[in-house]
Amino acid sequence: MLRLENLHVGYGEISVLRGVSLTVPTGAITALIGANGAGKSTTLNTISGLLKPTQGEILLEGTRIDGLQPEQVVRLGVVQVPEGRKVFRNLTVHETLVMGGYIHADKAAVAKDIARMFEAFPRLAERRTQLSGTLSGGEQQMLAFARALVARPKLLLLDEPSMGLAPRIVAEMAGLIRSIRAEGMTVLIVEQNAALALGVADEGHVLESGTIGLSSPAKDLLANDRVREAYLGL
Repeated sequence: MLRLENLHVGYGEISVLRGVSLTVPTGAITALIGANGAGKSTTLNTISGLLKPTQGEILLEGTRIDGLQPEQVVRLGVVQVPEGRKVFRNLTVHETLVMGGYIHADKAAVAKDIARMFEAFPRLAERRTQLSGTLSGGEQQMLAFARALVARPKLLLLDEPSMGLAPRIVAEMAGLIRSIRAEGMTVLIVEQNAALALGVADEGHVLESGTIGLSSPAKDLLANDRVREAYLGL
């Protein structure tokens, strides 16, 4: 579904990505792991159109999208759950989910999608009139997921979904990601929590100082001695 070819991205004079190439197959979960500062979030932000590459291409279903604005990328079905959740703190849970469906003209269908999210996330249903900024960290992460799903993405980009969450909530996030995949959605997840990312993924890539150092089926990366030592603390 998605292909990055020789992607170079920087901030001013600072080069962050240096020739990143990878493929995200349709219907699969692909993990991108690496240390803090390796360029994982930069990769997602470039796919989303928030950053522009200085070199290389991003192709979605064979069509280049690296020159598009973020809203255009969303309308093509690429939706990101950002690092740190970034919910609309002054909107209620329900209003936030309505914002998730803003690109769709059929508001009756959006209402049905929101009702489905409330079924999938009972805690959000209980808090539908509560301001998003008053939710716990785990509840905000659920809301960020639900907001993205209301947009009906073809490709879901997850940026550090476990950040700041208790182990019990992280386990819930892993279950949620697997359930999304079971519905046929394509997912690209970036994580410092390599055990979580590789535990739910089909394919994995290790990003090291702006380049892809290793690419392999996720189960093989979990068994790789260098990955186990560097990213799993084993």
